[in-house]
Amino acid sequence: MTGHFRKRGSRWYVWMDVGPGPDGRRRQKSMGGFATRREAEAAFAEVRDQLRSGTYAPASSLSLGEYLVEHWLLAVRASLRPTGWVVQRTNIANHVVPALGSVQLQKLTPAKLHAFYADLLANGRRDGRGGLSPRTVHGIHLMLRTALRDAMRFGYLSHNPAAEATAPSFARPEMCVWSPDQLGAFLAHVQHDRLYAAWLLFVTTGMRRGEVVGLRWADVDLPGRRLSVTQAVVVAHGALVVSEPKTPAGRRTIALDPATVASLGEHRRVQEAEREAAGSAWQDSGLVFTWPDGRVIRPDRFNVWFARHRRLAGLPKLRVHGLRHSHATTALAAGVPAKVVSERLGHANVGVTLDVYSHVLPSLQDEAAAKVARLILGDDATADPTDEADTETDPGEDDQ
Repeated sequence: MTGHFRKRGSRWYVWMDVGPGPDGRRRQKSMGGFATRREAEAAFAEVRDQLRSGTYAPASSLSLGEYLVEHWLLAVRASLRPTGWVVQRTNIANHVVPALGSVQLQKLTPAKLHAFYADLLANGRRDGRGGLSPRTVHGIHLMLRTALRDAMRFGYLSHNPAAEATAPSFARPEMCVWSPDQLGAFLAHVQHDRLYAAWLLFVTTGMRRGEVVGLRWADVDLPGRRLSVTQAVVVAHGALVVSEPKTPAGRRTIALDPATVASLGEHRRVQEAEREAAGSAWQDSGLVFTWPDGRVIRPDRFNVWFARHRRLAGLPKLRVHGLRHSHATTALAAGVPAKVVSERLGHANVGVTLDVYSHVLPSLQDEAAAKVARLILGDDATADPTDEADTETDPGEDDQ
């Protein structure tokens, strides 16, 4: 890349080629008004280095709002789950565009983002009742960081101001789980419920709500005691949508225990009777859990049903998703390897499992240490010395 320098009056100017544009045509950039040729050469060298590093972005009046709504949301729609895309679109429309939408994309700075985050924390609620939670603002920051990173790939930005900004930190909320006895009490309470097999799946597999609702008979192998998670039913734009699992690892096969297999078999027989009773009104979705006429169940209905069952059973407060956490903590406490638990839950990797359920690990570490030592040293060698009676010391020991 070469620059063409010229002096006009007392000022220096430079022209340069900056490579083809999106349409394949030649693009030129000119800069001027420099007091000396050396200043013009320095400006040319900066652009040349940006071109070589792939960070050059031609000057543009594109605003942040225009970029997010007219470019980024359209570009990422196919790669996001429907619910995730709706969340991003809502955050952009409700929070980002009103505050920063008119700011030129190339004039966005970390300082402006910091001020934006502070305002969201103080006054971000749309009902005027205070600010958004740090967790929500952190999520908006992550969305902007990703969107502006993509803007660099698209050639709109030379750097990512969100990567230089600091998002508000937040503490992970304390995880609420039920003990094995409480899980058993819940299942005993719902054993005559029409959807007992669904409740059993929540408890014995740790499947997500949308995965249970989206489970198809085609993905259930009762003789082989297996089921495959291939899809989920979620709500997007107020409508039910069939979605891919949350992560690639979410597409998985889960082994089933005999009790769950038997319950699914009984549920299938009940559903066949409902199909016959419905006749031509039956809506064939192929799903395992439906309304009596075959209609798809909205996932949030399980929230309502679970809350009612929990209250009637006299059990502590818990969300439906808490059954998933309860399954995981029970499995880990029972000695099931974290890798196996991770695969059953559909986590992206075992590191996610270890991070989410780190509160269970300290007690498991103690138990593992005792088991290994017992195998190597025997029961007597691993006895707790604090359980032994104190022995008398020599009267003169302190004088020695």
